[in-house]
Amino acid sequence: MEKSPIVETIKKAMPAVVSIVISKSLEAIEKEIPPEILPFLPFGHPHLDIPQEEIDAHGMVKIGGGSGFIVDPSGIILTNKHVVIDPKAEYTVITNDEKKHKAEVLARDPVDDVAILKISGKNLPSVQLGESTGLELGQSVIAIGNALGIFKNTVSAGIISGLSRSIRAATSPMVAAQELRGLIQTDAAINPGNSGGPLVNLDGEAIGINAAIVFGAQNLGFAIPINYAKRDLADLKKFGRIKRPLLGLRYLTIDENMSEKMKLTVSGGAMIAGQPPHTPGVIPGSPAHKAGLKEKDIVLECDGVKITTERTIQDILEEKEVGDILNLKVLRGKKTFTAEVKLTERK
Repeated sequence: MEKSPIVETIKKAMPAVVSIVISKSLEAIEKEIPPEILPFLPFGHPHLDIPQEEIDAHGMVKIGGGSGFIVDPSGIILTNKHVVIDPKAEYTVITNDEKKHKAEVLARDPVDDVAILKISGKNLPSVQLGESTGLELGQSVIAIGNALGIFKNTVSAGIISGLSRSIRAATSPMVAAQELRGLIQTDAAINPGNSGGPLVNLDGEAIGINAAIVFGAQNLGFAIPINYAKRDLADLKKFGRIKRPLLGLRYLTIDENMSEKMKLTVSGGAMIAGQPPHTPGVIPGSPAHKAGLKEKDIVLECDGVKITTERTIQDILEEKEVGDILNLKVLRGKKTFTAEVKLTERK
């Protein structure tokens, strides 16, 4: 029998990996049918024709699935926020021994694609959390999950292909596309149902949470760095919730191409820009609003660090905490000024 390090790593981590089943009542699903779809339902039957075997004894229908992994023997589970994004759904965790547990969503990170669940249990197998700082290109990794929500205990091996990657993706049909930053890129196969499973090193430690793929591309998967989740776990333990700082700006990070097209006097920075008429660039009542920032202002620096496409405002906020003071250098028209902003808690 082969005794490769990968086999031993899988044996170590696999018992802690779980499947997450997303369910909703048939009545709730029917209420969510868009009005424009109703004319296409069979005449006289404005209900979904779901086979009876797909409906459980409580009238619940499985509508999706994902993966997660136990990080504390008491039943604390990490997964992606987009796996458990629907507050009206019910979530069931199936552990490696095929037992079903009702899951409670303890917290959803308001910025990063991380969520924390809880099931009842004790002495459960758990994955050790590693470090996502100090990772190196070419380092061997293994992705474990519930591929496509069907193939339980799927593993794939590969290497770290890139670090600090940024992609813009819709992590769920229910949410708008958002920019995910600081990601670990890997060529280990990640599929939609793998979402929330661990990306582990050869010591069996989780260094990331499998999060996203780029459709149409091969050998291109992304994971949320585990240090983001460790910060969230620490917040939950200390405050009972995840605390993330709010600046209150919507912006476009300026590159040379944008600068040339808009005939700007700078080739870097972040231009404050909303989406009229309902999405302002400066959120009313936010720290940025109280500091006097306005639409079309360009934030050049944060705490002396120049804003570029490689180092955005969001990257800097990842390192800040609620209550921190942020010193901004801002360009308005032809004049430059400084603004001191005290970060509040994002709700």
